[in-house]
Amino acid sequence: MASASLCLNSLLTLPPSSHSRKLAETSCCCSCLRNGSLAGAFKPIVVSGNPPTFVSAPGRRIVAVGDLHGDLDQTRYALEMAGVLSSDGQDLWTGGETVLIQLGDVLDRGEDEIAILSLLKSLDIQAKAEGGAVFQVNGNHETMNVERDFRYVDSGGFDECVDFLEYLKDYHYDWEEAFVGWIGASKRWKQDRSMSKNYWGPLNLVKRQKGVIARSVLFRPGGPLARELARHAVVLKVNDWVFCHGGLLPHHVAYGIEKMNREVSHWMRGLIESDSNAYIPFIATRGYDSVVWNRLYSRDYSDLEDYEINQINTILQETLEAIGAKAMVVGHTPQTAGVNCKYNCSIWRIDVGMSSGVLHSRPEVLEIIDNKARAIRSKRGTVNELHVVDYI
Repeated sequence: MASASLCLNSLLTLPPSSHSRKLAETSCCCSCLRNGSLAGAFKPIVVSGNPPTFVSAPGRRIVAVGDLHGDLDQTRYALEMAGVLSSDGQDLWTGGETVLIQLGDVLDRGEDEIAILSLLKSLDIQAKAEGGAVFQVNGNHETMNVERDFRYVDSGGFDECVDFLEYLKDYHYDWEEAFVGWIGASKRWKQDRSMSKNYWGPLNLVKRQKGVIARSVLFRPGGPLARELARHAVVLKVNDWVFCHGGLLPHHVAYGIEKMNREVSHWMRGLIESDSNAYIPFIATRGYDSVVWNRLYSRDYSDLEDYEINQINTILQETLEAIGAKAMVVGHTPQTAGVNCKYNCSIWRIDVGMSSGVLHSRPEVLEIIDNKARAIRSKRGTVNELHVVDYI
């Protein structure tokens, strides 16, 4: 346990990363995401909010990807299918000025969670250089881990946390460089670990405890990975579309989505009393009707009476009108029929359970171009269009 304790003591004194300082010092929270040296085909992407809440991305192709749950292979498959990731294993951005949105639940049920977060961060850096962008929305499994609820953590997920802390030491805790670099280093660390692993040895309990400590260090409010998650919204509006993990309701909009995003971010960054349940942003992260847990719009039609369908549609339309959006995109609830839309395509449900820790289904993504939305699935080299809707 000594090495785990050393990691804990070392990271407790970690200074905030330069990126975290920049976030804290930003007052207007508005920025342009296009490299000024590029003659891009579109106007710059403009972001408002801290974390990002409203995004103006004129003319951009938008791609949304659902729950990933620690499955790096399926993540790469989905991103290649979406046309934003190279297929040569180099993890290069190929989306040009595309805006990629990942709808949360990167964490739990799989063993490559930090690697996926690292990949998305690397792609965001690359995308910005080409006039594109990558946004992430926090889901219920992100908020659960910051609350140190580790019920759904895969054993390999604990192992990755231990490896990542050791890897950070090699970088002398230079967060920016180490975090982006983990996607390139994680495979080697996993291979080294599997070669030395003794599943039946007497130290398994110690190894498990070390994993729990490492994860607590990384994800506790104010921990380095919690601060990284704090950069992401729970509700994101891009052009005329609103994206969230579970579902947005009228009282969420009335409360204020910028306010919700800010409160969740502050909690994750450890800027409030995280040990008190009263300070955990309940409206966004707790309760059946919170933003990250709500399943109202994802319920199976066959389980609903006509009056219930009408009631849900009324709530959805009130929400969209209040926030000024044409449609909402959600994850959270696996759709065994694949990506689909309901309520006159005012809601798109895009969690297909692609992770091997969930349904291990074929990845599917949502593509939006000029307010025309289509769900696409793919086999290597082919793309099949499932449904296209034009929003006037």
